[in-house]
Amino acid sequence: MAGDVVTWEAVHFGVRQRLTAKVTVMDRPYMFEDIMVKGAFHSFHHIHEFIEKDNGTVMIDRFQYKSPYGLIGVIADKLFLESYMRNFIMSRARALKCIAEHE
Repeated sequence: MAGDVVTWEAVHFGVRQRLTAKVTVMDRPYMFEDIMVKGAFHSFHHIHEFIEKDNGTVMIDRFQYKSPYGLIGVIADKLFLESYMRNFIMSRARALKCIAEHE
């Protein structure tokens, strides 16, 4: 629901992090979006869309983030973080697909 807040822990680059996101928009069952309210990034905005297609559902994840630490964060983005985040989101989507199809 819009307004819900969720906190979870994740390990990235060998460092355990606690992340908190708030659902800002909910248009069930078509989409929802959340923003990071506490965590490692300067900002993080994530849109999850669900589109009915061919007797199934296509999930589209869109995210925008801004790294912390100014210029160092920008350099980290270009060197490895953009690729890491894209792969992380895709990996999480595959895991969600597996869970959804087996429940």
